[in-house]
Amino acid sequence: MSAFIIEFIFRWAHVLFGITWIGMLYYFNFVQTEYFKEAEAGAKADAMKKLAPRALWWFRWGAMFTFLTGLVLLMSVRAFSNFESSAVIWVGSLAGILMFLNVWLIIWPKQKIVLGLAEGDGPAAAAKAGLASRTNTLFSGPMLFGMLGAKHAPFIEASTTGLIACAVLLLALEANALFGKLGPMAKVVGVIHMSILLTGVIWALLAFL
Repeated sequence: MSAFIIEFIFRWAHVLFGITWIGMLYYFNFVQTEYFKEAEAGAKADAMKKLAPRALWWFRWGAMFTFLTGLVLLMSVRAFSNFESSAVIWVGSLAGILMFLNVWLIIWPKQKIVLGLAEGDGPAAAAKAGLASRTNTLFSGPMLFGMLGAKHAPFIEASTTGLIACAVLLLALEANALFGKLGPMAKVVGVIHMSILLTGVIWALLAFL
């Protein structure tokens, strides 16, 4: 009984931290970035000095604790001992892990340069952070699918082949985040459509391979 209660607390915390993280991700991509394109210079400078650092604090620590509680949950469901039966969970977890790494290894270091908290090429850093952030928005659909799909997604009897295919697809998209371009993700509507499409492709790969 006590183990069940502890697991429930971690699930609750995982969802709570995830809401904080992904809520801030959507705020940056759908609200703040679009606002900065139209804001007057003074208003933008004030927001970058006072608003953006606060928002980034909640963003990166939300990501950290979503990741840590997620690791505990992966161990609690014994996902490490049976990859095939946990294929849907692992697809969502892989997407989440890549998103977490993007936050701490790309977005936050580059945003520190953009905000003047570290030395570097501001425009280049902004472009790198923007691509990683758009990629995280792209991955958010499959990540949520993985969180819910193990028990609630119909027509899935996942196989190792399907899991490998999904992993290759996600890693290829992550390579684009490191070395590629925004493409259709340059616009808000584009990244939303691409995230929905990617979730559908992930679903199909898991269901039919």
